[in-house]
Amino acid sequence: MWFEQTETLPEKKTSLRSERLHEIVLFNDEVNTFDWVIESLVDVCEHTFEQAEQCSIIVHYKGKCGVKTGTFKELKPKCTELLNRGLSAEIS
Repeated sequence: MWFEQTETLPEKKTSLRSERLHEIVLFNDEVNTFDWVIESLVDVCEHTFEQAEQCSIIVHYKGKCGVKTGTFKELKPKCTELLNRGLSAEIS
């Protein structure tokens, strides 16, 4: 079947600059309580209580857990705040 194109759509020039995503990894320690870790994840990473509780359990049993994904620029202040609260975290 033959179709004739009757209208040409203008080409859009789009700039898709993709930024690499990073992750804040929270590590287990013997200092911080579950309550403090949960409160910190809710406040800093905007987790729900349930989400923060699950992450804290994973950290406890597995030794680490990815708690937030985003661009480095987005994650840097969040990771810094977790560190300021005495938690062990890094951006990977």
